[in-house]
Amino acid sequence: MVIDFSTYYDLPRNMDSFFEELWRPSTLSQRRISYPPVNISENEEEIVVMSEIPGMDTGDIELTLNEKSLVIRGTKKNEVGNYYRQERPTGSFQRIINLNVPVRAEAITASMKEGVLRVVLPKARESHPLTIAIDAQ
Repeated sequence: MVIDFSTYYDLPRNMDSFFEELWRPSTLSQRRISYPPVNISENEEEIVVMSEIPGMDTGDIELTLNEKSLVIRGTKKNEVGNYYRQERPTGSFQRIINLNVPVRAEAITASMKEGVLRVVLPKARESHPLTIAIDAQ
């Protein structure tokens, strides 16, 4: 029987790297955040997509519905000025929201208020649950 003790020989170095990882900034905070941020909610009748796109006009935003997805696309213009720090994103963006149910394209509504885009996608009839009555015999 062979017992491998090699992992214990490196224990001090492994402990050091473990504690270094604890103090290092989280990789989640360093990853690129999807833009624009969205909240997606759903009930029996509709799917609601709310997206924060501050400082944009409705004419600068394009909404497209494909068979299985909603696409939010636009270009945020560069703000002119001499900045000490500029964290608000600029340039072209695109966000694709996959839809798992069929929607009624003719009944979709979109509105924008105070920088929040709200898209309401009513579900198609075939996506609603069907209640089946049971006959007692």
